[in-house]
Amino acid sequence: MLDGIRVVEFEGLGPGPFAAMLLADLGAEVITIHRAVPADTPGRTEQNILDRGKRSIVLDLKSEADLKIVKALLKTADGLIEGMRPGVMERLGLGPEVVHELNPKLIYGRMTGWGQEGPLAKDAGHDLNYIGRAGALWYASNPSEAPFTPPTLVGDIGGGAMYLAVGMLSGFLSVKNGAKGCVIDAAIVDGAAHMMSLLMSLRSAGGLYKERGKSTLDGPHWSRCYATKDGGFMSVQCLEPKFYATFLDCLGLREDPDFLRQFDKSLWPSLTERLKAIFCTETVEHWDALFTGKDACVAPVLSPEDAGQDPHIAARGIWFESDGQLQARTAPRFSTWQPYGDVAIPQKDADRVSLLTELKMDQDR
Repeated sequence: MLDGIRVVEFEGLGPGPFAAMLLADLGAEVITIHRAVPADTPGRTEQNILDRGKRSIVLDLKSEADLKIVKALLKTADGLIEGMRPGVMERLGLGPEVVHELNPKLIYGRMTGWGQEGPLAKDAGHDLNYIGRAGALWYASNPSEAPFTPPTLVGDIGGGAMYLAVGMLSGFLSVKNGAKGCVIDAAIVDGAAHMMSLLMSLRSAGGLYKERGKSTLDGPHWSRCYATKDGGFMSVQCLEPKFYATFLDCLGLREDPDFLRQFDKSLWPSLTERLKAIFCTETVEHWDALFTGKDACVAPVLSPEDAGQDPHIAARGIWFESDGQLQARTAPRFSTWQPYGDVAIPQKDADRVSLLTELKMDQDR
């Protein structure tokens, strides 16, 4: 789908590599410039899933000889992705002005937490800090409980990587239509706040309140997860009355006068407790069999390993193992294009010889 697009990625953490992986999944040629000395980050491995489908070369950005290689690569590229703190690329002599002199049509993607400008622009931070300050973490808890860390990295992936990828794609289209290259300032705080738009749209209809546990999606007994007899969990979110009615039918609660008052907030706490008592009497397997095939909007909460065995997830081939690691397949899907399949995770510096040969530069470097 993105054949013919070349992106040079400067090794970083989290959202930048994820965005570059997404572009590689969609067919772009992504060349990662790995650091000679890797960052000291807990959980970091020699082979990273986020590098799948990419080419790798190890370069020292403080070396004049290696900087020549970097600039030669950038002359051939359509895009650049970097996740340094503001000002670092400029100090390395690779800021937007310098790079656009080399390649005026290049899309320069910058991934940060706080953005290129603002009082906190150069401060350190992580996913939880960004979404906390941006307002996107506020509803991530039950009433009176501290917000928990969203495991899918709402900030890094949702507010960061996805917005950077959309920005890069928009930039590629603008260049194709005759525009010059540009700089994409993808700040996690910007994207995380923007992702709140759907929730914020509920305000006008009285569906969103500042106080946790009172809103349409975070307070009702029909919008939460329940523990089961075997230590598992079932997710319930039957918002529309027709789905809620089916939910009650499945549980034999259709004639209960309290449960019929779906939107009576005064009943939500007591009905939640009653459903807790019901769900803990049976296993996930029991409840899944009861609700599957019915429009009750109920589903099990599965680990990635278990999700791969689920009939629907397995039928779509969403989870797979490659290079000894569990991975999720490329998304979204296209009717006219198929991804390349189980692409390999490169060893660092694996493509040095081929890249320097393409650039007609000395391979001894």
